[in-house]
Parts: sequence; structure tokens; C-alpha cells
Amino acid sequence: MSDVRVTIQRDSEREERVVTTGTTAADLFQGERSIVAARVAGELKDLAYEIADGETVEPVEITSEDGLNILRHSTAHVMAQAVQELFPEAKLGIGPPIKDGFYYDFDVETPFTPEDLKRIEKKMQEIQKRGQRFARRVTTDEDAREELAAEPYKLELIGLKGKAGEAAEGADAEVGAGELTIYDNLDAKTGDLCWKDLCRGPHLPTTRNIPAFKLMRSAAAYWRGNEKNKQLQRIYGTAWPTKDELKAYLEFLAEAEKRDHRKLGAELDLFSFPDELGPGLAVFHPKGGVIRKVMEDYSRKRHEDAGYEFVNTPHISKEHLFETSGHLPHYAEGMFPPIEFDGQNYRLKAMNCPMHNLIFKSRGRSYRELPLRAFEFGTVYRYEKSGVVHGLTRSRGFTQDDAHIYCTKEQMPEELDTLLTFVLDLLRDYGLNDFELELSTRDPESDKFIGSDEDWEEATEALRQAAEKQGLPLVPDPGGAAYYGPKISVQARDAIGRSWQMSTLQVDFNQPKRFGLEYTAADGSKQQPVMLHRALFGSIERFFGVLLEHYAGAFPVWLAPVQATGIPIGDTHVPYLEEFAAEARKQGLRIEVDSSSDRMQKKIRNAQRSKVPYMIIAGDEDMENGAVSFRYRDGSQENGIPKDEAIAKILKAVEDRAQV
Repeated sequence: MSDVRVTIQRDSEREERVVTTGTTAADLFQGERSIVAARVAGELKDLAYEIADGETVEPVEITSEDGLNILRHSTAHVMAQAVQELFPEAKLGIGPPIKDGFYYDFDVETPFTPEDLKRIEKKMQEIQKRGQRFARRVTTDEDAREELAAEPYKLELIGLKGKAGEAAEGADAEVGAGELTIYDNLDAKTGDLCWKDLCRGPHLPTTRNIPAFKLMRSAAAYWRGNEKNKQLQRIYGTAWPTKDELKAYLEFLAEAEKRDHRKLGAELDLFSFPDELGPGLAVFHPKGGVIRKVMEDYSRKRHEDAGYEFVNTPHISKEHLFETSGHLPHYAEGMFPPIEFDGQNYRLKAMNCPMHNLIFKSRGRSYRELPLRAFEFGTVYRYEKSGVVHGLTRSRGFTQDDAHIYCTKEQMPEELDTLLTFVLDLLRDYGLNDFELELSTRDPESDKFIGSDEDWEEATEALRQAAEKQGLPLVPDPGGAAYYGPKISVQARDAIGRSWQMSTLQVDFNQPKRFGLEYTAADGSKQQPVMLHRALFGSIERFFGVLLEHYAGAFPVWLAPVQATGIPIGDTHVPYLEEFAAEARKQGLRIEVDSSSDRMQKKIRNAQRSKVPYMIIAGDEDMENGAVSFRYRDGSQENGIPKDEAIAKILKAVEDRAQV
């Protein structure tokens, strides 16, 4: 046997080693159970991969992003095997890893039931205990078609080789542009074939390496995401490196379910989605309207203080406007179909920027007017497929707190710096404090992006410098830019650690060119302004939903639709509380008095269910002393507070935007 020289790379540490021919990646990391794969020359490999002379090998831990994907994709194979053992007629679709889990699509005659999922999970546990080996096998297109003749969806993927990832989400986990491979599940003792699937890999060494998993739910899904194709049945599952991590994830999901804004919106009577309107179109009820108004009023005040000017634009426009802006050729699928009248096509507004450009262009502009900051609460309409519509956080009609800043190139760096600080400070005012920034740049290989290399480089660098001044983590997002310019996205974590994309800031040299925007410079020449796009909340509706989940419905006092509920101990105390409430309302507070015939304890329970910050209780002793008692959300109580002090206490909590 000849010697093979390899380099083992662990982060910044390198180890040179001499091994014999035939040494596998598993041999290099023997005894390290947390390592599930290897990266060789930038490519992920199974641990069974034989190392060649001169190669550099990096271990892949199961807890890493790649390791988790391998774990979850391996578990998806086990699930598919279990399904076909229980339902032999099931045809295989696609089964990729996804965030926090995996799924697999199946063509079956009848949808899976919850009982079916229990049976499948039990069968998976049996397969996991068998310790079947995942074995990679290279094949040809012709041989694969022969082997998988009974799997029509796999045959279709083979035909799409090299383009499967574009044709169907998750298909690149099965078919790439290079060689075609099949993974066999082999009996641990005999080596006999138990099951097989078309797959790029890599996989765990054996099914015993799957520590903890659970099936979550089933749903319908169109093949290749196309509504014209057959509807398949998708089973979702999750898998984790330890049972403790699985338990923690399931507890997290239970907490997230309690906080689901759609559920809370109904329970707290804030908003609804009437069937008569259609998917993704919300109506806000009076209490939801109060929260929304407070959010908007505060945002308006902050924008006024920051030198923004308010504009308004219509909800519909001639189609040609969106051709001029460049949106129609790049964004047609996200817009509602044209409406024809007066002999031409009109479109529902999907974005505000083209109309703001028309405002800038409406008359001559001088450099003395710049930067010009135009702000609008502009309602837009975007076509989202029914399957992806999700309450307020992904809807078809929503109102953006949209601003477009027109400035000179010289003003751009300072304006971006000021703008990003303004955005983060305002988000903090609403109670979000844990941020990271994402810098989205263009893909130089793609023809999606318009504009010159010089403009892109200048815009990207200006955004990078503004982001770095904030001292927050900056995450690169290559290829994620808008077609007209790079952007920074503010990612905010909520109370249970979920990351939400909030504000976006974009630099745009292209729309000013397309609209012929110009201003007169100090030397009398005509110059083109730089255009900065900025949506602070993203949309009012989405931000409302995020805050509702962040606070689990228990809004801080300033945002709460009802800030205090008066609860009389007896009927004789109602007039006293009504007088107190009237005085509080004069000072701008939102207070109700529960004068219903319910018993006091039920009134308290009702107020707690409504997540009211303050319950104002009054009895004989309070009336005699000109005082009230406070009961808080957590059940604690503070007695004998003079009425004036009580009102001042609530007003202070509003002013401080405090949570109680």
C-alpha cells in the first residue's frame, strides 16, 4: 500500500497526516461521533469517501448548518422508506432538508391522516434501530431510468438534470449538473438492499446516527410548486442532534403557537380575514384600529422631526408607469393582472417608488432642496399564491411606511448613516432591541441586475460603511439585491428568538435614470440625484403581526388598545369609576369601565384574557379615600393609590413606553 498525504483542516488549525491508500474520511475522524461528513475541495462527502493524495479534508459536525441538513435529509429518506413500506403504491416526489426540519412529497390516492403519521413515525423508529447503511452509488441516466421506471416524478427529475433546482424547489438535493447518484439503504448484517432513492447526498453513515426526530404534519403541495400540476401529499418532520434539542424545539413551537398573531387577533378582537374579501386581505376591528393608529401617529411624529415631507399617491396607475420603472419586466408575477379600460391597461399599485418619482419630476428641482425625503403610508397590492399567504405577515394588500430620499452623491454616505440610525432607533421605540444587518449584493453572473458596475460598487460600499458604523453583526447576502440596487435589511429577533426581516434600505442609481430625474447643481449644470428606498416596518400589517407575537398580545401601555379597565366591587362603585375614567380620558388615556352584571372575579378574568395592562378596582374604602387599587397582569395588586397619582402613573408608563 502506498502512502497518502492529507491535510486535516479544523477552522484555522491544519494538521498534516500520512495515511495508507483506501483510508476513508471516517478513518480520519474515528471515535468522533459528532462528525457526520467531510468537506473535500469545497464539496461535501460521505464519511465513506476514500481520501486521495494531497487532499485537504474538513470535518463536518452534526451541529453545523451542513451537518443539520445532512441529518434532516437522511431522516427524510427514512421517512420515505417507511411510507413505501406501509403504502407500497406511494410514488416519490422530492424530500429536501428545510429550516429546522425536512419534508417529502408523495403521490398517494388519499391524503395522510394523523393516524397515518403515527404509523409512519413508528415504522421510522424501527428502521432507525435497524442501523441500515446509507451507501452511495454512481449511475448513468439510462440505468437510473431503468431502475426507477416505477417512479414517474424521479424520471422527470432525471430529464431536468442540471436544471432541476430551478424547475422545482428542493430538487437540487436529488439531481445536480454532474454525475447521477442513487443512495441505497443496506441491511446492517447482510448488506441486502432495503430501499433506494435518487439523491446527490451526502448522508449519515447509518440510520442509527439519527438521534431524535418527529413527524409534524401533512399538507397538500403541487408537484414542482405549479398549480397546473398534480397535487401531492407532503409530510413535514424535524430532526435534531439530541433528544434534549428536539424537546426544546417542540416547546418553542408550542410557545410560538400560543403567540400566533392570527389566533391572538381573533381572541383579542383585533382583526379578521373575511372569506368574502379573499385570501390575504385583512379588516381591522376597532381595537386593532386603535393600535394601528397609535403606531402610525408615533411614526408620523418621528418622521416630521426627522425632516420628512408627507405625500399621497393613488392605488392604481397606467401599466406603462411600471414599465418605465423597470418593475413590470422584473416583477410581473408579483403584481395583479392588468385591468383594461379606456383602451389601455392599468395596474393595481404594487410599489410606491414610481409615483414618488413623478412627484420629484413634477417641477424643476434645485440642489438646495436636497436631500428631499418623501414619506407615505402607501397601500399596495401584490399577488401572493394562496399557499404562501400567512395572516398579516404575508398578505395581498398592505400599507407600507414607505420613504424615498433623493440626494446628491456627496450627501449619500451621511444620509445612509443618518437613515439607518433613525430606523434602528424607531424599531427600539417599539420594543425590538436585538438586531443584525444583512447586506444584499448582486450576482455578477446573473442578468437580472441592471446598471453599471461602477454604480453598483459605489452603492454597495456606501451601504457597507453605514452598516459597519452601527456596530452590529453584518451578514453577507450575495445575489440577494433588488434588480436596481444593493440593500441592507434589518433583521430583528423577537421575545422567543425568532428572526424577522424588518426595515430595508436600498440605493438606486437606476430609477432616476429611467425617469430622467434631475436637479440643478450649484454650478448651473443638470445632475441626476441618487434615490434611496426605505420601508421601515416593511408594512404596517406585517409589523403589527410581528409585535403581536413579540408581546404575545400583552402590548406595552402606550400601544394597548385599552390601557385600563375599571372593575367595581359592587354596582354602587360604578359611578365613581366612571368619573375616574372620564378624567383619565381627558388626559388622553384609553379607559373602559366594566359595568356588566358579571361578578367581580369574572370581570377580572375577562380583563386578564384581554391582556389589559391595568385593572382599576374600587370599593367602599377607595371611595372614602378618593383612591383606587391597581391589579396587574401578573395578578399582583397595589392598593390605595390616590386618583390623581393613579392617572399620573399610567401617563408616565405611556410616556416611557413601559411594559407592565
